[in-house]
Amino acid sequence: MSSRSASRTLPVRTLTAVAVALAVTGALPAAGAVAAPASSGVRAAPLVAGLYQSAYSERNDALWATAAVGMPPAPVTGSQLVKVDPDTLEVEATYPVPVAENGTPEAVYGIDVDDEHNTLWVTNTRNDSVAVYSQRDGRHLATIAGAEHSREVVVDEERDLVWVSAYGSGELIAYDSVTFEEVRRVTVEGSGPTGLAVNERNGAVYAADYVNSRIIEVRHGAGTPRLLPAGSGPLGIALSPDGRTAYTADQTTGTLTAVSLRSGAVTATVPTGAGAKSVDVAPRSGKVVVVNRLADSVSVVDPGTHEVVATVPTGDLPNHVRVTGGTAFVLDKSGSGAGGEDLVTRVRLRAVTS
Repeated sequence: MSSRSASRTLPVRTLTAVAVALAVTGALPAAGAVAAPASSGVRAAPLVAGLYQSAYSERNDALWATAAVGMPPAPVTGSQLVKVDPDTLEVEATYPVPVAENGTPEAVYGIDVDDEHNTLWVTNTRNDSVAVYSQRDGRHLATIAGAEHSREVVVDEERDLVWVSAYGSGELIAYDSVTFEEVRRVTVEGSGPTGLAVNERNGAVYAADYVNSRIIEVRHGAGTPRLLPAGSGPLGIALSPDGRTAYTADQTTGTLTAVSLRSGAVTATVPTGAGAKSVDVAPRSGKVVVVNRLADSVSVVDPGTHEVVATVPTGDLPNHVRVTGGTAFVLDKSGSGAGGEDLVTRVRLRAVTS
């Protein structure tokens, strides 16, 4: 189950998901996909309503999820952090969020774990802020204002940095993971950064620029961002285990795009499914897992052949995928639990691709 130990050997960690829904245009159907039976390494369970993103903690062997009820423009009526047992898929604990000055919950959307300091970092998208919580007891530690439409968050434990994408202002913001203070702000005029990935080997951070269909690369210590091509309408981004390839989940065309970070060129475009939204990579095998929001499925792509080797049905409107070891956890917005809960679907990658 441990993704952290794998990332220490090949230290590339990713976070790719979307906090608040964006408009979906055309999409391509998946080609050459192999449907996986529900009994073949796939299990689903209801959690809570309003699921958005998840992050796995090796330190605590826990899957953490964010939940917020109330899709814009409707107000948020409830939000919480959810701690899940990754083996049983049972909810171990739920933790409420603070109430903002306007009287609404400080709703949580994006999430990543900092196992070094045993904390959780989340984006409060609708409050233009970032928050920090304790993994030990779910206690709220801090709220940091000044991240306009904060979307994604990713932790670089090697440098004690936490990066956040501010979609509303076209910025990537770095915070000190110990002091919670802002240490860097990179502005790319006219951009709309969404998904984030960080290469802990060299400190480079990558953002999917949804507005301009490109990748923003910010290297550690570099002053000027590098701009790279991507697919159309990229929402999620992930890195290969060796850090040489970036993958984007392209919502507009329903594709996965592979980009060489050395040459800056697109090396493959793979149709996966309508509304491709989130992407993550298995740290050992390098298999790429793409959430197809409007196709109610996830696609598994071979990194060598760039072929879809399995397509796994999920609940309606899958929203986010997190891969740890050889297991993918997919959160959806189906509301198909007995009490209207959204589901988590656990996919054992070896089982569905062998």
